[in-house]
Amino acid sequence: MTTMMLFHRRLRSLTAGCAIALAMLAGGISPLPAQQVACMINGEPITSLDIEQRTKLNFLTTRKQMPRQEVIDELISDKVKIKEAKRFGVDPSGSDLDQAYAGMSQRMRLTPDQLTKSLESQGVRPETLKARLKAEMVWGSLVRGRFKESLQVGEKDVNAAAEQGGESTQVDAFEYKLQPIVLIVPRGSAQGAIDQRRKEAESLRERVQSCEQANSYFKSMQNAAIRDIITKTSADIPGPLRELLDKTPVGRLTPPEITKQGVEMVALCERKPTKVDTPKKREIREKMYAQKYEAKSKSYLNDLRKAAMIECR
Repeated sequence: MTTMMLFHRRLRSLTAGCAIALAMLAGGISPLPAQQVACMINGEPITSLDIEQRTKLNFLTTRKQMPRQEVIDELISDKVKIKEAKRFGVDPSGSDLDQAYAGMSQRMRLTPDQLTKSLESQGVRPETLKARLKAEMVWGSLVRGRFKESLQVGEKDVNAAAEQGGESTQVDAFEYKLQPIVLIVPRGSAQGAIDQRRKEAESLRERVQSCEQANSYFKSMQNAAIRDIITKTSADIPGPLRELLDKTPVGRLTPPEITKQGVEMVALCERKPTKVDTPKKREIREKMYAQKYEAKSKSYLNDLRKAAMIECR
């Protein structure tokens, strides 16, 4: 091949490269910045971009500037967690991560698109949040699955802790059979329409003497719904509602409450003593479980990090 032919080939290659770059810029696509590898974890890199993105995400969620080394340690732990989870077949799909992302946005009262725009406005890519969610998801499933037996909290331990806190272990809780009722009010309705529905609910509340009557009234009523009976215990119900139910005679309706759906009440079909957890004992049990989980999670992660191949520059 002659020198002139080599020159023309290089010129064509250079021209093609420039055309691609111009097309990217014209289409609003900017090439990724050069990424420096900061650490290698079991053969997987942590780049300067990873560190920068996680730093921004942590600041966004905590409003505190985390030191660079702490961010690196967090990213190392995530890599180790995900690799160990894969070893045991815990590997969420892309749709699982999208669902977790959507769930987080819903808890923040945002759509996934709104959450993405909010993150991007702070310079955080949605993939950064999804990566952190993935590590949390797989690690929780792995620890609870592998150490299920050792994480169980015994009834004797709960009773002992309850007695130390002055909680009687002989207190009976209640089991409630409930039927939620709603008088539907369309969104955007005037206050007058809402007030009218509330008055209607109060009138029905005076008349209803049993769950059979409640079913008869509300199943035939337009723009109203009565749902299937559900069973809840004292430990399942928030304090204010529990107090309300304890004051409501069996067969009667709780006072009407305005919600997004309309005017809601609950028919109390049955209330009987039960030996299940009191709310306080449930709280103690959950706290003791959380402490066991935290200790096991920490020791497990420490062992995995010691065995991992970690090389940082």
